[in-house]
Amino acid sequence: MSDTASPSVNADAAELAKFSALAHKWWDKESEFKPLHDINPLRLDFIEQHVPLSGQQVVDVGCGGGILSEGLAQRGAQVTGIDLADKSLKIAKLHAMESNLVIDYRKVPVEELAAEAPASFDVVTCLEMLEHVPSPASVVAACAELARPGGWVFFSTLNRNAKSYLLAVLGAEYVLGMLPRGTHDYARFIKPSELGRMTRTSGLDTVSLTGLHYKPLGRIYELGGDTDVNYLVACRKPA
Repeated sequence: MSDTASPSVNADAAELAKFSALAHKWWDKESEFKPLHDINPLRLDFIEQHVPLSGQQVVDVGCGGGILSEGLAQRGAQVTGIDLADKSLKIAKLHAMESNLVIDYRKVPVEELAAEAPASFDVVTCLEMLEHVPSPASVVAACAELARPGGWVFFSTLNRNAKSYLLAVLGAEYVLGMLPRGTHDYARFIKPSELGRMTRTSGLDTVSLTGLHYKPLGRIYELGGDTDVNYLVACRKPA
């Protein structure tokens, strides 16, 4: 099977091809994926501010090469990672074996998994993924369906405004060279208000919203403050 998507699958073939071409670099911490490695502890801390991961059944939607999935497993979660890019999943499986971690990686659309196993997970994570699919609302609805009553659903994405275009596209891709040019399509960035409508429509309650900031001088990332560029959302499914 190749890294392509049928017309009925909520995926962009060009996006899958883009990440497949970089798949061998997922675990190179000085590669194009360095930002994901750098922010991973912050993402995990944000999740654990709301729910302890040890012993939880977690599904990582759009897991890529497994950076977040492995972090979740290292903190004691029972992790399922799903993605549609074959090459990324192969890298994820291999690295998990090398790390002596048991993670169930599957190639399956999130909507299909939601139909197959509704209300099966204590925690659902969908980070840095919504801005890469044709219908983010469909992904949000499927994530809500996957969560058990009382379960948690976490999203992160990019805001859509002049500041985010300047920093996340022009700055990160063209000036600082932190990401390959063309990594992000500004038109697919999602305002917090838009994501809020998606989560409410899907029956989720928003618990917290926080920004994620990069400080070029110190070359560090921090949580908190405004949500003008990158932001994370914690939602809960009513019990």
